[in-house]
Amino acid sequence: MTEPTTQTAAANQEPAFIEVGEGDHKRRIAVRARAARGPGSPGLVWLGGFKSDMQGTKALALDAWAAEHGRSSVRFDYSGHGESSGDFADGTIGRWLEESVAVFTQFCRGPQVLIGSSMGGWMALLLAREIARRGEGQASLAGLVLIAPAPDFTEELMWKGFSPEIRAEIETKGLWLRPSDYGDGSPYPITRALIEEGRNHLLLGSKIDVGCPVRILQGAQDPDVPWKHAFALVHRLPAEDVVLTMIQDGDHRLSRPQDIARIIAAVAEI
Repeated sequence: MTEPTTQTAAANQEPAFIEVGEGDHKRRIAVRARAARGPGSPGLVWLGGFKSDMQGTKALALDAWAAEHGRSSVRFDYSGHGESSGDFADGTIGRWLEESVAVFTQFCRGPQVLIGSSMGGWMALLLAREIARRGEGQASLAGLVLIAPAPDFTEELMWKGFSPEIRAEIETKGLWLRPSDYGDGSPYPITRALIEEGRNHLLLGSKIDVGCPVRILQGAQDPDVPWKHAFALVHRLPAEDVVLTMIQDGDHRLSRPQDIARIIAAVAEI
């Protein structure tokens, strides 16, 4: 029964900080990196969701599992999230991708499993594409584990679902305050920049070749990312070594003990 102690240690670990961007766009990104105990199995890289941070249930459970099994583990907060600097309202998909690339480049060595939750699933796919573009580096991809992945969510799950009134408010005022059922329940800004810049990173309109195994876990009762969205993603991925697990009673968080056990099993399989 070592996991609770290990998980507490993971929660109490102090972050390191790196700077990303130049001039007025410079921000301090909080990172928690755990080294592997010797060479061997792939490391874990956690990519969190929209308005989430690296101290969430799934991130801590995966970090504790990595520590228990001697694997390296890297998790971080996007700018405007958690312990990183910056205003959430300044965030865009491209900005957060730049931070993801910087963290991967500076902290990862050898084969890695990218684990992306919700928006982090989109980030993992974009990061995988960026790694492939850059060619040989000190780190490579062993696989992707995507939890309720939300590629293209700014367009498919936000903009296309917004009423004409909400769209007009975003276009004229530059943002709309969206009610939230998560965190402290405070509404949060959906900005015109988030929507418009997100269009530079859309993936679902063409084939997505990540060059590694992919495991997707999706809750059938997810109110935020419908299960049909996961099917749309699967159709864009290569046919070989892509497995979609549908959790019939699962919600968007997939943070119950049985959900976390399935996530860890998917990571261990890779």
